[in-house]
Amino acid sequence: MKYSHKSYTVNEAIKKLETYCAYQERCHMEVITKLRTIGMIPEAIDLVTTHLIQNDFLNEERFSRSYARGKFNYKNWGKGKIVAELRRRNISKFNIILALEEIDEEDYIKKLDLIARKRLQQIKEENPQKRRRKLADYLLYRGWETNLVYSKISELIS
Repeated sequence: MKYSHKSYTVNEAIKKLETYCAYQERCHMEVITKLRTIGMIPEAIDLVTTHLIQNDFLNEERFSRSYARGKFNYKNWGKGKIVAELRRRNISKFNIILALEEIDEEDYIKKLDLIARKRLQQIKEENPQKRRRKLADYLLYRGWETNLVYSKISELIS
């Protein structure tokens, strides 16, 4: 890990991290990594993190809800990939459940249909078996549930 040459006081680190968290939602892991990168000691990291939580700059529930909405709406990720990425960021099971509530079930099914149809038009393969495989790989990689993917493929490719 590379440390910066400038050393920060706790108050300077607080100001820097307030700006960092105000710019976009952050999870605890991102904040702790940032503090380590700027060379803060563990006791200072605890102080800064506590300050950010108490002053509502850092809120894991808000982060996870925002993350799920953004990745679903803009990156077309399925719930599987969203959950995996939230787990990778050490988000609690409780907050992951709350995050998934941000995705409307009807919108979820519509989005799957939309991206499956769009991707199918892009697949030039003539062999139906290979078309199915390519579409399945595409959707599964993006975290869409296996049962939904295969029922959508059955619907689209005869």
